[in-house]
Amino acid sequence: MTSGPANRPIRTGLTVIKAHGTENDFLLIPDLAGSLSLSAGLVRALCDRHGGIGADGVLRVVRTKLATEPDVQNQADQAEFFMDYRNADGSIAEMCGNGIRVVARYLQRIGLIGDQAELATRGGVRSVSFQGEDVTVAMGTATVRPERPTVNGGHRGIVLTVPNPHVVVELADERELAELDLTRPPVVDPPLPDGQNVEFFVRLGPRQVAMRVHERGVGETRSCGTGICAVAVAAGAGTSDGGAWRVDVPGGRCLVDWAPDGSILLSGPAVMVGEITIDEQWLTAHR
Repeated sequence: MTSGPANRPIRTGLTVIKAHGTENDFLLIPDLAGSLSLSAGLVRALCDRHGGIGADGVLRVVRTKLATEPDVQNQADQAEFFMDYRNADGSIAEMCGNGIRVVARYLQRIGLIGDQAELATRGGVRSVSFQGEDVTVAMGTATVRPERPTVNGGHRGIVLTVPNPHVVVELADERELAELDLTRPPVVDPPLPDGQNVEFFVRLGPRQVAMRVHERGVGETRSCGTGICAVAVAAGAGTSDGGAWRVDVPGGRCLVDWAPDGSILLSGPAVMVGEITIDEQWLTAHR
């Protein structure tokens, strides 16, 4: 029997884990030894839904003391593991509320953390805990900023930092939300200096909202954890209406508990889909 190309074994080079939080999907790369060089080009190739595997972003998990950024290394005495998050276009984000739940679930599954832990992010240390299928993250506080840009030529947005920059717009009804065209970035005037995620929401009832989001560096996503927090705060801004909020997104539902002191807890699912082994030849071509 002649051995040809179809009979050659795949040369394995890297194993990644496909996972999602309310269908905001990620490729999680375990790199506890800090040996992987994660270039913007490799992130873009991995996240390409046709030429790669496909995802909204990449989550690299590394020991905090091995991070290359001093601001992250300084968190090593509080958090053993660092979530290095990259958007699908290869750009770096400060935080990812759905992604950190996925990282926490992965580390718990392999026995590296218990029922409560601290994780390092570019936005600071975040505490995580587990309640059944849900993961709860202490997201810190949201800063409501003074800017009020217009969005798509008409709507006035509320700007918040969570710590990613968000522009939140309230719409009149669910039909207006459903008819939004988010295949292109919403026009924000003036834009924020570091770009922005743009969330549109409608009220469904007391402390219940539905939202859609266009994420910088990605496009429309099925969910955005920091955006969910931003919407809950914006919906209650100027009132004493904190407490627990239900936020429905195209990919599911999360709960936000907004305390009187401004601190935010985000709770939602974190789902491990499976492992994918990448061909070494493909990997070499996209490094």
